[in-house]
Amino acid sequence: MKYLIRKPDTFMSSLNDEINTILRKSFDTVFPEYILEKEIDGMAMPVDIQEFDNGYKVKAEVPGVKKEDLDIDINKSSVTISAKKEEEKEEKSHKYHKTEFRYGNYSRTVYFPHEIDIKEAEAHLQHGVLHLDLPKLIKEEEENKKLEVK
Repeated sequence: MKYLIRKPDTFMSSLNDEINTILRKSFDTVFPEYILEKEIDGMAMPVDIQEFDNGYKVKAEVPGVKKEDLDIDINKSSVTISAKKEEEKEEKSHKYHKTEFRYGNYSRTVYFPHEIDIKEAEAHLQHGVLHLDLPKLIKEEEENKKLEVK
């Protein structure tokens, strides 16, 4: 009889992959942006999403992006944040040893399980962080009505 022997690092790596797969499948129904999560040309837009009884607060890191270079599209179930970061160019030639700054266009879409009140949504930019206040749409509860059988 032969036994399958796994090295600890290989076992932990495969276990971690399995747990990630299970968690992503579980949370896709609540926040399906995991499906669309991509890093384009090394540019990512990290976000924090908080849910409260009356709405959502979203913070997105957009360092070095001016407010006029931000575009926020909102509908009742999602918000898409697009940003453009341009390189400041000088006429002098420089010899770089290393550069990790990224320039270009990038975006991030966040989905919500409850409808958003678009008219009351607000956004402001402070110290390279975009803050979105997105109140939930409050639907007026319908009154009960008795139907008469004819």
